[in-house]
Amino acid sequence: MKQTPLNARHRALGARMVEFGGWDMPVQYAGIIAEHKATREGAGLFDISHMARFWVTGPDSERFIQLIDTFDISKTAIGQSDYGIMCYEDGGIVDDIFTYHLGPDEWMVVANAGNAEKDWAWLNQHTAGYDVVLTDRSQELAMIALQGPKAESLLAGLTDADVVNLAFHGITKATVDGATGYISRTGYTGEDGFELFLPASEIERIWDRLLEAGATPIGLGARDSLRFEPGLALYGHEIDRDINPYEAKLGWVVKLDKGPFIGSEALQDIKAHGAARTLIGLEMTGRGIARQGYPVVALDGSELGVVTTGMPSPSLGKNLAYALVKAGSVKVGAEVDVLIRDKPVRASVVKMPFYKARYKK
Repeated sequence: MKQTPLNARHRALGARMVEFGGWDMPVQYAGIIAEHKATREGAGLFDISHMARFWVTGPDSERFIQLIDTFDISKTAIGQSDYGIMCYEDGGIVDDIFTYHLGPDEWMVVANAGNAEKDWAWLNQHTAGYDVVLTDRSQELAMIALQGPKAESLLAGLTDADVVNLAFHGITKATVDGATGYISRTGYTGEDGFELFLPASEIERIWDRLLEAGATPIGLGARDSLRFEPGLALYGHEIDRDINPYEAKLGWVVKLDKGPFIGSEALQDIKAHGAARTLIGLEMTGRGIARQGYPVVALDGSELGVVTTGMPSPSLGKNLAYALVKAGSVKVGAEVDVLIRDKPVRASVVKMPFYKARYKK
């Protein structure tokens, strides 16, 4: 398995390690619930160096990203970033990405760890006719996230950047405890916070300094529950090869009026005729936890869809789930059954998201 530059630190902290997307990663330290609450109430520190960091440079860099991204990044100013999706020609999702505008003709694309090789090949496959240079800097630059209501004050004491006034989705060059790289006000927890892109050779020292300053190390388990509550999509769950953005309630990042891009014709047709499926929220009222892949059925037993993610919510104290079901088949307030080991367990359709994100905007 691949290892991030912080692998030894995780083991020294007693983390339970698991395989994730081909990487040896910490799933938990003190425990998922404790780490979840530490992030919601304080400052959680995440190793996310397993994610991909691709640079796109050259005169056609913006035009190239417009081709592969559903979002209209022509409006993304230098020092800003935006969330978008890469789609196949039929509208299925290659991956969801963040694009950071670093300078004239310079962009960084951050993609999911498990999709890194596929995404890199996809980008390179579409460079013909574009004056761009693609560079994979995933090994050179480590990536960590500091998330939670105390993240800003904690980080402010360790950097020369004005993180207090850094805009939501903003990114700036910065020095953190002597290491030079970038700080962005982005994250994957539903809390205010930052992602740091710093030299891999210096990341162990920065990690230690952030822990000394009061941050709590957080594993993949709590990262999943933290993103789940505010409804942030995860590839292989709410988004995938056979799921399109409209089904995943991500139509807001599909900008059909910006001009042609990969998948735009199919997405135009889907929008015009309506998506076949839609994502819904479920609260389990019967005893049981809905897990990914469990069937969702109507009370008469007819098939509706399937659970994409389900777990107990540490913040809300309820067993919750997202499910992809036939469009128009159920409304908020309706009752359905989730088949848990072939046994129907009652659930109610509830509003999404379950948790209101607390970003600083």
